[in-house]
Amino acid sequence: MKPSPGPHAIDESVPVGLVLRDMLKYADTAREARAILGSRGVLVDGRAVRDPKLGIGVMDVLSLPATKEQFRMLVDTMGRLRLVPIDAEQAQWKLCRIEGKTTQRGGTIQVNLHDGRNLLLPKSEYATGTTLKVGVPKQTVLGTFPMEPGATVLLIGGQHVGEIGHVERVEKTRNPRANVVHFKEGFSTDVTKVFVIGRAVPEIPIPEAPAIEVRA
Repeated sequence: MKPSPGPHAIDESVPVGLVLRDMLKYADTAREARAILGSRGVLVDGRAVRDPKLGIGVMDVLSLPATKEQFRMLVDTMGRLRLVPIDAEQAQWKLCRIEGKTTQRGGTIQVNLHDGRNLLLPKSEYATGTTLKVGVPKQTVLGTFPMEPGATVLLIGGQHVGEIGHVERVEKTRNPRANVVHFKEGFSTDVTKVFVIGRAVPEIPIPEAPAIEVRA
């Protein structure tokens, strides 16, 4: 089962049907997974989903009201997507990275987030790379975490994928290449692989343990 085209890249997401069958073991077959979804028993970011091929990616929140379980999709140090159990309060929001901004008619600013959603804001107050704490499903901005010295980040790609780092400085490049982030831990990587998850401490549980991965 492959994810259908959606908010996350195909190679950066897991179909929700596979999540139910292979990660959570709540279904033995794809047909059983479709039946669970058809009963509107699965929420992604606070909304019921029915498409078994809908891709679940980094920071998405999966909720199962019948079992009162909630999970956040993160990435581990092997680069694998994993479900990390969270409590009901954490399931009310998710972290979204600003990928870009555009100015709409009338001066309204549209920010484009990593999970495909867009928010309209009255002014351009957040820089690209900033992480927004967004309430789901209503999309209210509950907090912000800029890409700045001291910020806590999760590496979502590269040699240090799945590791937690702390920003020392951001080096702005003068060419088409992405900006480079340098870390207090002694390494650096391009900004596209960096996801701010808090200021001095992470806002979310890190994915090392306990976590649920795809099992062969």
